[in-house]
Amino acid sequence: MKEDKDNLIVQKSKAFAIRCVNLYKFLVDNKNEYVMSKQLLRCGTSIGANVKEAMRGQSKVDFGAKMNIALKEANETEYWLEILLETDFLTQEQAESILSDCREILKLLTSIVKSIFTNK
Repeated sequence: MKEDKDNLIVQKSKAFAIRCVNLYKFLVDNKNEYVMSKQLLRCGTSIGANVKEAMRGQSKVDFGAKMNIALKEANETEYWLEILLETDFLTQEQAESILSDCREILKLLTSIVKSIFTNK
């Protein structure tokens, strides 16, 4: 098993979680937005937590299940980011970078999940 520092999805999902925490703080402190930002915080940080847990999965099935949960959390995160953008809590410029990171993680997780469930 790769060390965390050598594992792309572990690295990217952790860095993304940190971005979500910082965005949450920005939304609460500067925009007085508490509901959607909390949803974003929960699902955005859950991606990396599930990826990390998957890395220590007890079986291939356990690994796949955790990665699939991470994929679902990434989908939800993308949704909340789009809502924050479309309701003007984020500008287009603010949203583009973090949405790009989210969509990159979605692609990675989709690829991982597909390979797990098609290579049984």
